[in-house]
Amino acid sequence: MNIHEYQAKQLLKSYGAPVANGAIVMNAAQAEAKAKELPGPLWVVKAQIHAGGRGKGHFKEEAAGEKGGVRLAKSAEEAAEQAKKMLGNTLVTIQTGEEGKEVGRVYVEDGADIDRELYLSVLVERTGKVAFIASTEGGMDIEAVAEETPEKIVSVPVEPSDGVTDAVADKVVSALKLEGTAAEDGRELVRTLYKAFTEKDMAMLEINPLIVMPDNHLRVLDAKVGFDPNAAFRHPDIEELRDESEEDPLELKANEFDLAYIKLDGTIGCMVNGAGLAMATMDIIKHYGAEPANFLDVGGGATKEKVTEAFKIITSDPGVEGILVNIFGGIMKCDVIAEGVLAAVEEVGLKVPLVVRLEGTNVEKGKAIIANSTLDVIPADDLEDAAEKIVKAVKG
Repeated sequence: MNIHEYQAKQLLKSYGAPVANGAIVMNAAQAEAKAKELPGPLWVVKAQIHAGGRGKGHFKEEAAGEKGGVRLAKSAEEAAEQAKKMLGNTLVTIQTGEEGKEVGRVYVEDGADIDRELYLSVLVERTGKVAFIASTEGGMDIEAVAEETPEKIVSVPVEPSDGVTDAVADKVVSALKLEGTAAEDGRELVRTLYKAFTEKDMAMLEINPLIVMPDNHLRVLDAKVGFDPNAAFRHPDIEELRDESEEDPLELKANEFDLAYIKLDGTIGCMVNGAGLAMATMDIIKHYGAEPANFLDVGGGATKEKVTEAFKIITSDPGVEGILVNIFGGIMKCDVIAEGVLAAVEEVGLKVPLVVRLEGTNVEKGKAIIANSTLDVIPADDLEDAAEKIVKAVKG
């Protein structure tokens, strides 16, 4: 689960992180009023959407030369003018795709003088350890840094049993090349971020940029936070920050039925049981020259009704040109899957090719149900056969 920048900053500020004062606004009048409450003389006006790259993005409706969802204002009136241009407009960034996202709220914040821009994030490594990722090359082009000069990005893992030791804090400070007051601020910030990350069950915390100001103090200039959805039951306060208008409607629907669904950009819808099998299915679809349209895991104990809802979600995606059902029946029985698929097809119709591969418990019963149906379902013997058939069917 992701939250907006202003929410992330409020959360980090509650832990003691150095964050500027700011206010969220829903209209131009609020923007002017809130800006007048801040010291100034410079304000930053930021569009609030769940996507990165706002500074380099563009609005679908804007005058020539006006770019980006992050703009400076030299007066409260100018802050209101910039907010008015953003609200209700669609912001397109590298992460939103060409469809963009509509801006429903804007953050007005105190400006800051910048001496240096740094990058600092906290995430969970593949080993399961929390790690700090630090770079002296902060700002909007951190992706280019990762691709072109990866040696400028330093990873500092944290031993769970030890937490942030002096050695860990010093390594992060050294990686950021901080000295004097900035180094002291940096050590304190590392401990603060680790505490927030672990206590709130975050999955990712990114500060880009973390700035060094002329007085050699640090400030969190931008923040992006995501949470582990499996720990949501422990944090009702975080759940209240959820903005469903920023989430994909199909993913929200899937969440209602406890389905793991992520929309992708391809044309072949996938319904599987198990994350490993889902990854293998997507990989083999790519191997045969197509792209998966989604990741959808119905889980190990899905019912006929759950399978039906999963199928409805896949077919609701207008980008889907073919569907591959790939199920290994363990706890879940293949005949239940077959009945669920056929029930879904009868209910919502079938306008694209459908390939079904079943294996495991009650596989013969499942195959018989598919074979004896009057519906246009293509059976497959194994995963390779299934991938080859669906790609061929989609490509005509």
